[in-house]
This record gives sequence, C-alpha cells and structure tokens, in this order.
Amino acid sequence: MRVAVTGGTGFVGRALVKALLERGDDIWVVSRKKAGSSSSNDSRLHQVTWDELAVSPGSLEGTDVIVNLAGESINQRWTAAAKQRVLHSRTEAAARIANLVSQLNQKPEAVINASGISAYGNSLTATFDESSPLKVTDFLSSVVEQWEQAANAIPVKRLVKLRVGVVLNRTGGAFPLMALPHRLFAGGRLGTGSQWLSWIHLEDMVRLILFCIDHREMEGPVNGSAPEPVTNDQFGRALGKAIGRPHWLPAPAFMMKAVLGEMSSLLLEGQRAVPRKAIEHGFTFKYPTIESAMSQLSGKS
Repeated sequence: MRVAVTGGTGFVGRALVKALLERGDDIWVVSRKKAGSSSSNDSRLHQVTWDELAVSPGSLEGTDVIVNLAGESINQRWTAAAKQRVLHSRTEAAARIANLVSQLNQKPEAVINASGISAYGNSLTATFDESSPLKVTDFLSSVVEQWEQAANAIPVKRLVKLRVGVVLNRTGGAFPLMALPHRLFAGGRLGTGSQWLSWIHLEDMVRLILFCIDHREMEGPVNGSAPEPVTNDQFGRALGKAIGRPHWLPAPAFMMKAVLGEMSSLLLEGQRAVPRKAIEHGFTFKYPTIESAMSQLSGKS
C-alpha cells in the first residue's frame, strides 16, 4: 500500500511511519522542509515538501491513503499569535490536502485527518461518543470545529476524522512532563481532580490509525481514546502507584491559571469520551485501562 503521512516527523507521525514500514508499505512523508538526512535507509521511505507538491502534485499519484497529522503543538503559552498558529497550521494543512487531491487523476481511497477529542466541549458529567454533537466551549473546541470543517472539503470517498485524546508514551509527548511532579515526590491532583482525561497509549494510537487505513467501513468521526477514561485524580493515583511515588500534594486551580494562563484548561478541564465506533467494528486495545498503560509506561511490563 502507498501511504502519504503529513506531520510524519512529529510524535505520533514518527511512530506511525515506523509501523507502516515494518508492515511493508511504501511511505511518503510530507513536511515543510526536508530532513537533512534520514535515519532510515529503507527505499520505501520517501520525503517531499509542501512546496514541491505545489509544483508537482503528481508525486503522490497512486497514493492509496493520506494520513494528516500536521499541526502546531498546543503545548505552549496561548498568546494571540500562538493561538493563530495552532489554528492556521491545522486548517491550512487540510486545505492543502483538499487542493492536492483535487489535482490527482487517481484519488486516494481515504484521508485520515487528525482531529481532537475537544470536539465535544468540556463536561464533568456527560459521556461522549461519535454520535455526540460538536460543542464549542473554549479555544480548543473552536479549533476542532474549524479543523473538521476544512477537512470536510477534501474530495475523497472516505474521510476519517480521528478525534485524538492525550497520547501517552514513555519517552515523548505529554507523559514525561505529566509524570515529573510525581517523580519529584510532589504529585497530586490538579484543581478539583474531578476533570476527565480521555487518553490513549501511543501504541494503540498507531494501531487504531492502521485499523482505519485497512477497514473501509471506518469513516466519519472516530474517537482515538482508550475505552476507560479517568479523572485527573485517578490518573495521578495510578501513576504514583506505578512508579512508587506518593500522590498527595494538590495544585490549586488558581496556581495553574497563574502559571499557565489559558493553557491551564488543558489540565483543569476535560471530557469523558469513549471509542464506541472502533470497538463496534472490532478494534481491540492493547492498553484498555490506565493501570495497564501505566505498567508499560513505568517499565514494569
């Protein structure tokens, strides 16, 4: 299979490219700039820039699937300029893919476009699945709304809008920073601790993307999150237990807001989302519970 991956040099993208190569696919990594050198000598791994595609879109003629993971990191202080970059990077990537696909004689069978679990807004009580309506309650949910609107314009038979939760991995992404207070014996709940965290292990995230590539019945919104979301307090307790550290020192909400500004909503707010569509179509999670994930993340399995 021939697969193009935008954002293929990012946290999830690198893991996905590795998995695609391991199963024998032909990969085109699309990025703003070409890497100086590739750590892989695999002849099936190719690099192309957006500028090169603008001049010669035929480079991706015959591509079976495009996976769009491109987007500016949200892990930064949300100044007005940063918020604009976060939004623009996502809508621009979707628009570029729409333009690219429209120029191809042989269209890809599917586009899997990353989105966010923030699509449903924030709630302490509701449970959301793919049938739940989008609700704009804050900056991130407004980004997801515009992101998915841009993706809807991609002229492809099958569009998957993969609403990704917090992706956990031992050496990358948010987890090392999330675990740092506990490793320093200063871990505890953030705010009330009752806010929900819809999470997924990196390995399951990659496996779910491959599942969406291979199963043509997968289309529309797909929640990329584990079947058992947890509250912030439950997450911290599971983390502390896994690494042998106490969970005792709460961080008041006002302190988080003072330090992080609006970005504190990432830690103080959330939603309980479940992957109904993936489960109904037969996908199985290797790490369905936070305890199983923490065991692997802490090096115990």
